[in-house]
Amino acid sequence: MLMASNKDLDKTIPYKIKKADKFATRLKGLMFRKRPLDQEGLWIIPCNSIHMCFMNFPIDVVFISKNKKIVKLINNLQPWKFVAPVSDAYSVLELPVGVIEKFKLEVGQILDL
Repeated sequence: MLMASNKDLDKTIPYKIKKADKFATRLKGLMFRKRPLDQEGLWIIPCNSIHMCFMNFPIDVVFISKNKKIVKLINNLQPWKFVAPVSDAYSVLELPVGVIEKFKLEVGQILDL
């Protein structure tokens, strides 16, 4: 499960988050996966930029600092797009399209992963 918080509000996102923290799992990510994410996500550690090569579906992307603060959000990132390195990012959370909007994620919130 994933929890997002700021000083005024805590909210839980009831999705299973898989960790990609080994070379092979970070390299593969979600490439070649045929079906879109569904109430699940992939947390890539360390990572400060991504590409959508060989992806078959769009995703929402959350860039996270070392202290787990959201530093950048990208809604509906399409296949074959690239995201340049985000200077303050230490890891990336890849989620189903619509999660950023549905759960009102914002830059500055702290994630509990």
